[in-house]
Amino acid sequence: MTPAETLAWLVDIPSETGDEGRIATAIAERLLPTIGPGVERIGNSLVVGHRGGHPLISMYGHTDTVPSQGQGPASVVDGRLAGLGSSDMKAGLAVMIHLLEDDAVQSSSLFDVVGVFYAAEEGPQDGNELEAVFEHAGWLDESELGIILEPTDLNLELGCQGVINAQVSFLGTSAHSARPWLGENAVTRAAEWLQAIGRRRPEPILVGGLEFKEVMSVTRANGGIANNIIPARFECNVNYRFAPDKTVDEAKAKLAKALSGVDEYAISDAAPAGRVAASNRHVERLATLTGAEEHPKQGWTDVARLSERGIPAINYGPGEVAKAHRVDESVPLENLDAAFGYLKRFLTEQ
Repeated sequence: MTPAETLAWLVDIPSETGDEGRIATAIAERLLPTIGPGVERIGNSLVVGHRGGHPLISMYGHTDTVPSQGQGPASVVDGRLAGLGSSDMKAGLAVMIHLLEDDAVQSSSLFDVVGVFYAAEEGPQDGNELEAVFEHAGWLDESELGIILEPTDLNLELGCQGVINAQVSFLGTSAHSARPWLGENAVTRAAEWLQAIGRRRPEPILVGGLEFKEVMSVTRANGGIANNIIPARFECNVNYRFAPDKTVDEAKAKLAKALSGVDEYAISDAAPAGRVAASNRHVERLATLTGAEEHPKQGWTDVARLSERGIPAINYGPGEVAKAHRVDESVPLENLDAAFGYLKRFLTEQ
């Protein structure tokens, strides 16, 4: 198969979060003839490759997709392959598979190369199977570089933002809507604070020479129980994306200041930022080899999870950032060939 044919094959295996069993089995069966006993399954995730005596480079790709928006089978039009997960991130998985099948990569005297195909990245943090993979294969911590093949438009994206979600509440007093003065409307009480959050501008934060933009956004809202009742409670979710210069605790403290005007709030989810690995010699060589631009990762990826384990990590993949999670998701097929070619050279040439 060509990388394009492999991508079409992967797209046509449904793998929404929670339904990754079939794609894990399919990838394992495909790689067994090449890797043999080096294919190991942990839940619906796979660790593929052999640990020898060379420096370790590990590659990572999540097998799950966001829910379908009615996309059909993989299709190719004007040099682009369209389909659910094509850009985020089955294009990266296709490149990983071809690198692991490549004779020159497998016989490389430079590195031991291992691929990790893991489930449930698109869901809640506590369901992400990469954590179980690391618990089972702790030797991955020896990696001199982790490459996450998330969509980056073939740029090198360093670090990543951390993320916190907070459930915010405004309290009022219910009353009949014909006599609103007998109650206090929780929804309209929230209006001034909501406007202030809406006026917040992205805050530029420089880390390692890269500009991350910190943002706080209201992403969900709910209030009221009936059309004729003044609402006694209004709730919304605030999503805060913070730069790698902060720990989770420092980010929580900054968020608390922004939430000072609310009645109640509770942190529902938090994930650390990923460190910028710009000074890593492998990153420098990959940057020179590809000629790729270096950007900050405006978003969260498992670079953060690798960073927590002391693994220098970057995002580099063939998918297009702007096409991720869209109903018209697609990827240029030339990007697959480019990513495969550059990474093969990186893994096999001095």
